[in-house]
Amino acid sequence: MLSAFSHGYRAAVFGASGGIGGAFAAHLAADPRAGAVYAGARRPIPSSGKTLGFAFDLEDESSIAAAVERIGADGPLDLIVVATGVLHAPGLQPEKTYRALSGDAFARAFAINATGPALIAKHGCERLVRDRRAVFAALSARVGSISDNRTGGWHAYRASKAALNQIIVCLALELARRSPQALALALHPGTVATGLSAPFRPASGSAGLFTPEESARNLLRVINTAPREASGRLLAWDGAEITP
Repeated sequence: MLSAFSHGYRAAVFGASGGIGGAFAAHLAADPRAGAVYAGARRPIPSSGKTLGFAFDLEDESSIAAAVERIGADGPLDLIVVATGVLHAPGLQPEKTYRALSGDAFARAFAINATGPALIAKHGCERLVRDRRAVFAALSARVGSISDNRTGGWHAYRASKAALNQIIVCLALELARRSPQALALALHPGTVATGLSAPFRPASGSAGLFTPEESARNLLRVINTAPREASGRLLAWDGAEITP
């Protein structure tokens, strides 16, 4: 239950067809304090109860703008969660050496992990409430921390998540001038049993491996309890700050 938000709060989840995004939408819809939960994906998610599906294309700004306009027509939002991201795909694999670097892979990683969330913020933050707590949160990763990099590799993914963390800092500074109760957060979900982590995660049942439901519940707790001064920071699933 998101007790820090007003009763009847309105939330939007971008990337609700993914494991963590779907769990976010389900947890929010189950919260008796929630008024409406907008669940977005490339293919429309069926609406049911307080869950209202919408379609958007993360690589098409016009579709993001149109989706936000439709959502905003119902009133301002209290919470925006961006649960999108890519680590591996056809033509995109985590690099083990600089010899494997590819301009196409970098362009793809940045488009999904940094540019897409930035464009959601561009259009979505205009729809956040101004007179009470509001949060824009995006899934990032510990490996996006430059100071925490001890092993190297995964160049495009690390760089794109580091870029997202910087975007969140810039967004937090601007939101503070717009609304003193608004926060922008980058969130590290831990290792989660989803398709994104499948080739790289420990075996099922291993310590430190979360289900999507557990991860979303942990991160919603962080969203609910994060103090105002945490805006702009990268927070782990347990609320601990990860240094840039």
